[in-house]
Amino acid sequence: MPAVTHNPPPPAIDPDVLAAFEDVSTATISDCLDRMPVLLGLRAFHRRGRLLGTAFTVRVRAGDNLAIHQALEQVRRGDVIVVDGGGDTSRALVGDIMKAIAESRGVAGFVIDGAVRDTDAFAASDFPCYGRAATPRGPFKTGPGAINVPVSIGGWTVNPGDVVVGDADGVVTFPPALASRLIEAVRAQAAREAEVLALIRAGQYDGRYAREAKG
Repeated sequence: MPAVTHNPPPPAIDPDVLAAFEDVSTATISDCLDRMPVLLGLRAFHRRGRLLGTAFTVRVRAGDNLAIHQALEQVRRGDVIVVDGGGDTSRALVGDIMKAIAESRGVAGFVIDGAVRDTDAFAASDFPCYGRAATPRGPFKTGPGAINVPVSIGGWTVNPGDVVVGDADGVVTFPPALASRLIEAVRAQAAREAEVLALIRAGQYDGRYAREAKG
């Protein structure tokens, strides 16, 4: 049995589909999807900048990053490396070297259900990196692992090819098949919120925000 199981990548997402979500907040996306698709427990380690791309999923055993190294040999520009590390924080799964490799290959960012290290390098960079914790202890590199399989992070399942959006609040994901309906919903939600803010500024707020199902 190979140390790492490899599955073919999902179909590429139309760049226009991704572009529609460039300025959409994760909070609004979550609101419009029944407040479900949130990868709980992760925080941003990078300086600033949004995360937007396609999920290239990786499952590893606790503290082992062999499959992540192999994934970095297969990624496409715009992919987000989404790693199910089981939430283990005893060993870092990525650091500054893997960050440099990922950036050189056009990776859109890291989402790590585990620990990271070399956090000064991430903190000085706009390369998006979300993780659960930091530790100086390095990883094993023996496997096993799996590439492009469904993974579970923070109570949410991420499938290969899902759209991944991250901002200062956290990370959400959704299937690309939902994109056209979702973008209409988030625009409507943004319009409702803008109306509420205008009423507040004008001293005419009527309490409607508390009555809205997605408020």
